[in-house]
This record gives sequence, structure tokens and C-alpha cells, in this order.
Amino acid sequence: MAKCIMVQGTGSTVGKSIMTAGICRVLKQDGYRVAPFKAQNMALNSYVTKDGKEMSRSQVVQSEAAMIEPMIEMNPILLKPTSEMGSQVILNGKVYGNISAYKYHNVKSIFRQSIKEAYDKLSRQFDVIVIEGAGSPAEINLKKDDLANMGIAELVDAPVVLVGDIDKGGVFASIYGTVMLLEDSERERIKGYIINKFRGNLDILKPGIEMFGQKMDVPCLGVVPFKQLNIDEEDSVTTRFEAAKRAGINIGVIRLPYMSNFTDFTVFDMEQEVSVQYITSPHDCSELDILVIPGSKNTIKDMVYLHESGMAKAIYKEHKEGIPIIGICGGYQILGQELTDPKGIESSLNQTNGLGLLDIRTTIHEHKMTTQISGTLQCHLPFVPDLNEFIVTGYEIHMGDSEIINGTTRPAVILEDGRLGGAVNKDGMVFGTYLHGIFDNDHFRNALLNHIRKTKGLKQLEKVTYKEYKEEQYNELAQLVRNNLDFNHIKRIIGL
Repeated sequence: MAKCIMVQGTGSTVGKSIMTAGICRVLKQDGYRVAPFKAQNMALNSYVTKDGKEMSRSQVVQSEAAMIEPMIEMNPILLKPTSEMGSQVILNGKVYGNISAYKYHNVKSIFRQSIKEAYDKLSRQFDVIVIEGAGSPAEINLKKDDLANMGIAELVDAPVVLVGDIDKGGVFASIYGTVMLLEDSERERIKGYIINKFRGNLDILKPGIEMFGQKMDVPCLGVVPFKQLNIDEEDSVTTRFEAAKRAGINIGVIRLPYMSNFTDFTVFDMEQEVSVQYITSPHDCSELDILVIPGSKNTIKDMVYLHESGMAKAIYKEHKEGIPIIGICGGYQILGQELTDPKGIESSLNQTNGLGLLDIRTTIHEHKMTTQISGTLQCHLPFVPDLNEFIVTGYEIHMGDSEIINGTTRPAVILEDGRLGGAVNKDGMVFGTYLHGIFDNDHFRNALLNHIRKTKGLKQLEKVTYKEYKEEQYNELAQLVRNNLDFNHIKRIIGL
């Protein structure tokens, strides 16, 4: 069975996910077979494995850092919020049901066996499991039947390292307070702490570390400097929604209340002079080169939001001005004439009108489509020239089927199994697809961006390969972690 270590934090956004990914890559570089694990994750960014199972994107990032194929056992429970008080529960990659937060806390103990089985399966295949916690282990009101932090550490007998974020201020107090709120048996599992996101002179911090050592017998394993890396983040902690500077090419993404899979746009981080702006006001829809309506976990509610907020009128304005409109998954459904949910799967509102920019009708069904798949572009898109009959790959995560309802909208993507994977309007300037990850296709993205560069008189750029870029980022992360943590000590904690 594998050795293990668990990365817990003093709170959300302290850097547990990225630290886990960095430790995975360093151990892989050192010759170990390593896998990530997070028992329970709450996120709207999800991914589909090769066998059609749905899991959190953050464990996919960590598996990429470990240089292995994502496996559903890395994230046996995924909670996808559908309202302020409830979530869709994904258990072992498949829909378990929609459950309120209160009810979930009453029934989550039944998931413990599934978590242990998933962990044990990984443990039989790898040398080391790097486990990520969630939030803080000191949430004393949530400790009963804990499936996120110390409950998991106890379940698999894992030593724990605690991450604190100095960028927030009060890092020593947050580490001390977290440890002191734990039970004695839990406190014994804490084998060291990491100070993350440090900016400044380390010599000024060192006396604080020495004084802290006099108050608590927990060693500091290192101080990791802040560094901006283009690696997918958790949707609950990301800073990418903050206002972005305008650039040569400006891509606007409507920030829907139930937006999912904003990771569809991470790829643009590596592109020179490309800015992605998450739009929350109709006034922000100006000087854009592309407008995207992203995926949604509650398509009908997000469609109502577009009408009530005035964003729908802003989208129509951009369309009239000739700006390409692209819808992905739920955004594709929103572009249609009508959305119906006859069984109330996503919403108590059974029907709403879409934007009417594509002549399609979408019906929400109980069955959830989760698959990796490829399709063929079947039409000419003026803003992505010369790609007719090209193959694009991606993955589907949706609970609705869409059909073309008259002759002014045409099929745009035909999937390899013959289903409709996307549609385009008559002039080719409104395009929707069910394929998440379509911009990850290098030929599609490069043709799109270079066409915009050509129309704006900007320099054409050579093709950039996303896979190679991601590898560079993971190696930079590993170097950052290796250079600033006592990895020999960490290996001793693991038992290597």
C-alpha cells in the first residue's frame, strides 16, 4: 500500500490545491509513482474521464502534475452547487442526486465507505498519495462525520502539513489558532507548516518563525514566495474574475451566477496580447473581439438572470455590431429559442425563452451526458476561417438535448457518434457547441486568434501548443516548491 501525506490549510484560498500539485510534480521528478486524492470537493469546474466519469478539475490539474491519467478515484465526491442551499452530488463520477446542504450533512456518513474504497484502489497502484483537504480542519461546527480534513486523515492514517497564507496577514495567528482548535489526536498528526504566498525580505520573517517555534512544537517546512503561474484554479478561490487590462485581443465572458467550467478559457492565459474579461455589467460589453456565453449548472436560472440584468440586451447589441458570439454547453443552450425543464431537474421554472440567436430548442432530461468525444466542424465560420471539416476534441457535461427547429440554423459540429454537437446561425457569426475544451484545440484557437490579429492589423503569431505550455508551468511550480521547502523533511514525514 502507498505512503501518504495530507495538505490541509488554515482556510480557503491559502493554496492547498497548488501546493498539492507542486508536491506531486516534485515526487514524480524524483522517480515515485504519485497520485492526488481529495475525498470531497465543491466546485462547478469539472472534467470527464476517458471512461465517462465526472470529477473535479483541481484533481485533474494535480494528476497532470503527477503525469498520470485522471481517475475518478482521485475525487470520489464532487458537490456542484445548484442553488444557495443545495448541490448536485456526484458520487464515483455519476449523479447521486440533488441534496440540500442540511440533508447532506445528515447523510454524508454513508459516503465514507465509498471514499475508503476509492483511496484503497489508488493506494494499491501508486507509491505515494498526496491528499488535499478542504477549507479548514478547525471548522468545529462541521467536524461530525468530517469527509474533508481530519476525518480523512484518520480514515487513511495520514500525516498532515498545514498551509498558511501570509498574503492575508496574521499567518502565525491562523496557524496557531487552527492547531489549538484541534483535538489532541488530531494535533499529533500535524508534522509541519508551510507559509505560502510570501512577498518581501525573508530575513524580516525569520525571527517570527523562531519565536513561533517557542510557542508551538511544529516545524516550519519552508516559505514559498508568491509567483503568478497560469495553472487552473478552484472556481471558489480564483482571482481571475477581477478586472483585466485591455489588450490587442479582448475576449468577453459573461459571468453567469451559475457559471461552470471557466477552465475553458485558461488556455488564453498563454497567448500574447490576449485579455479575458469576465463581464458582470452591460457597460462592460464594449470593444470586444469575441463574446462568450460559458457553461452553466442552472441554465434556466442563468437565462432569467440575463433578461433581468440587462445583459441580454447587451448581447443583442454586440451581435448587431458584428461581434462573434460563442456559446459553450449551457451557453449554447441559452443561445436557442426555448429552454424547457419539464421534470424540474434544474429549476422550479419549467420553461423560459432563450436569446433566440440560434433556432434550437433544448429540453433538460434526468440523464446526464458525460463523455470525452471528438467531432467534425461542418460549416464555414467567418471568424475561424479554413477549418471546415476539421476535427475538434473535448468533453460533454450536460443534462439537456438540443435540436434544430427550422432552416435558418445549421449543424456546426457533428460528433463522432452522429449526434449534433453544435449549431451556427445563417451568417456564421453565432456559434454554439456542447464541447468543453474547444479552445484547447490548438488549430481552432490559433485560427481564431490569428484571424482577429489580421483584421486588426496585428502581427500574426506562430502556433502555440497548450500541452507543452502546461508542462512548462508545472515544472516551474515544482522548481518553486523544491527550492523553498525542506523536501528531505517532507519525504521523512511521508516515510520515504
